[in-house]
Amino acid sequence: MDSPTRPIKILALTPAGAALAHRLARGLEGAQCWLPEALAGEPGDLIFHKLAQAFQEAFAGNHNLVCVMAAGIVVRSMAPYLKGKDTDPAVVVVDEAGRFAVSLLSGHLGGANELARHVAQVLGGTPVITTATDVHGLPALDVLAVAQGLSIENLAGVRPVHMALLEGRPVRLVDPEGFLSGELSAYPELIRLEPDLDRALAGPGPTVYVGFRERHWPPEWLRLRPRNLVAGMGCHKETPAEELLAFIRKTFEQERLSLLSLKALATIEAKKDEPGLRMAARRLGVEFLWFTATELKDIPVPNPSFRVARHMQVASVSEAAALKAGGVELVVTKQKSPNATLAVARVAWR
Repeated sequence: MDSPTRPIKILALTPAGAALAHRLARGLEGAQCWLPEALAGEPGDLIFHKLAQAFQEAFAGNHNLVCVMAAGIVVRSMAPYLKGKDTDPAVVVVDEAGRFAVSLLSGHLGGANELARHVAQVLGGTPVITTATDVHGLPALDVLAVAQGLSIENLAGVRPVHMALLEGRPVRLVDPEGFLSGELSAYPELIRLEPDLDRALAGPGPTVYVGFRERHWPPEWLRLRPRNLVAGMGCHKETPAEELLAFIRKTFEQERLSLLSLKALATIEAKKDEPGLRMAARRLGVEFLWFTATELKDIPVPNPSFRVARHMQVASVSEAAALKAGGVELVVTKQKSPNATLAVARVAWR
């Protein structure tokens, strides 16, 4: 959910609606009014000539919308541009009297529920939230996940978990590092902690797994991934990115680790300009880090190499770099390919 960084556009069609939009824009940080030319007049106002084009542009630009108009107009206008709950922006509808702020689209992941609350607060009105978990005072796992910086690997897994909660059936939580355990401790009758992943896999029922391990997952499991792994890597000069990526992917698959949990690729300063390493990090969408030989030489590692020490002045590159990048433990010790070495460390969360 990236809605806090999305621009907010306030649309209105009538003079009364425009007056409310201007009032709202003054109370919502970063919001702009988007009005017909005849109603625009204040500094910062944007102009649209056709409402349909405004909606098309807003969805293409990933802008959150607050629409001061009838809900039916909004539904018809945005219908051609809907894609999915994980990509659609937030849409909130407000009546011209400012009495109600209705979360209409992308209530959870898009942030429309929270936006509706902010709008209602500014106007002194009432937020109207219709998502079932909110109505019944139950935890919304998709919202909690994003708030904690977790990636939702399988969005379809949210539904069986939420349905179980709404029906009063308990949901199991496998969360060995405690990413969500504290947040969900308020629901002891509905959330049951399972300390062992493999034992939990042998049992039935909807389950939430939070972690970097990979398994054969049952369909009722929701998988949430923290970014808490660092890959330390060394390589021969001019090793191509494709070879390094294949090595990383093969190792993660063999060790049953999720690439969604990879946070960074780390190496020694002498390798910081290797195009293959830089491209591999870019292709994986992770940070690229490097450390000096002085920073790495005193880090204790399980697999030091005297050959590496002769050439690089350190006894380890891959293991030492992974640990130096915040690793609290190695989950994969040094692995070798013809042209590279790789180790993976778990880093402290936050």
